[in-house]
Amino acid sequence: MRNLLVVLGYDGSSYHGWQIQKNALTVQEIFQNAVKKVFHADIDIKGCSRTDSGVHAVKYCVSFKTDNKIKCENVVLALNTYLPKNISVFDCREMPCDFHARYSVKSKRYVYKIYNGRIRNPFYEKYAYHYKFPVDAEYLNRESQAFVGTYDFSAFCSSRSQVENTVRTVEDFSVTRKGDFVYFSVCADGFLYNMVRIMVGTLLFINEGKIESGALKQIIMAANRKNAGKTAPPQGLYLYDVNY
Repeated sequence: MRNLLVVLGYDGSSYHGWQIQKNALTVQEIFQNAVKKVFHADIDIKGCSRTDSGVHAVKYCVSFKTDNKIKCENVVLALNTYLPKNISVFDCREMPCDFHARYSVKSKRYVYKIYNGRIRNPFYEKYAYHYKFPVDAEYLNRESQAFVGTYDFSAFCSSRSQVENTVRTVEDFSVTRKGDFVYFSVCADGFLYNMVRIMVGTLLFINEGKIESGALKQIIMAANRKNAGKTAPPQGLYLYDVNY
């Protein structure tokens, strides 16, 4: 039995996230259909993460087991034959039998992209959050360092989440500007539901003066969602990297 790791990327603007849903089109559904056509079997696919409706992935990893002997390079070509143009497979490799796309993850990186131009641009509408208020990236980068460390991030988790353990370790957080674009990059050992989007929304509240400078640490320690900022919209969020 072979255990395959497949790396793909997708434009999430046409999908209701990764995970299969009964009444909505998802990336997993499309990908599983392609796998079935290539391997001629219903295969149990393990995804590295859940992503929300409209969220994108630069690097998304799945694993599955098969007795099929098709070469890894041919798996890439064959899957891409059956996938739409907004989903692409980049790589396939064999892994140890105990490897799991989700449970073997050591850390993941998300990047949130803001278009900070004064006038909205239709070409960025699905791929960045158009935020007109001027962003001081250096200021927010300094503020964001309060996120780094191991904390209970309950204040940065959607109330719809049912996860019991809300402690996560954030390895690094940065806010940088390139022209009219501002990038929020965060790497952690795991993420809560809407965690990155709430982090970004809270930093934007600090940017606007709705939350005081230096208040992030207190918000984290209070572990109350009401103290944090808004949830930034999904189209600016990208699963950027997965580390094993």
